Amino acid sequence: MPAALTNLAVAALALLAEGPTHPYEMYQTLLHRSEDRVVKVRPGSLYHTVGRLEAQGLVRATGTEREGNRPERTTYEITDEGTRALGERVAEIIATPVNEYPEFPLGLGEAHNLPLDSVIELLSRRVALIRDDIARLDHAVHTVQAKGLPDKYWLDVRYQRALAQADADWLDGLIHDLRTGVLSWTDEKH
Repeated sequence: MPAALTNLAVAALALLAEGPTHPYEMYQTLLHRSEDRVVKVRPGSLYHTVGRLEAQGLVRATGTEREGNRPERTTYEITDEGTRALGERVAEIIATPVNEYPEFPLGLGEAHNLPLDSVIELLSRRVALIRDDIARLDHAVHTVQAKGLPDKYWLDVRYQRALAQADADWLDGLIHDLRTGVLSWTDEKH
């Protein structure tokens, strides 16, 4: 049984499920599709990941080519075992909630250590950045819709957009409660 697939391994296998390719093209495709929003993508780590997948029998080399003075590029394809492992890991990711320990809840939990005005200013800046991100996600949605890409291929973008909107809305409510005194910032214990 192969070791658990990392997120980058899942992304690599998913690309190879679309068809044979080489790691450099995989890297470019991941960036073009903005997959770097959900998977940490670096060329070196992608090559290393593909090497591990090959050692585990989840992908196999199908050939090597060279263009001009460029380094050789090995093309890989997913194996039947790789297809099974990809399906199992994606199913596990979808079905099983995992606490990923994001930093923001820690900051919120310790915000009482800062002056109220600073907290309101910092939260307002965060909301502005989130709204900028929502605009980028909306642009991405319009782009894929214009290309006629079926919805099933960009569910992650829709999910990220919904989370960002919920985050901004919740923070707007918190800022309102802080400004109006609904949420007290004094040391009084209730």
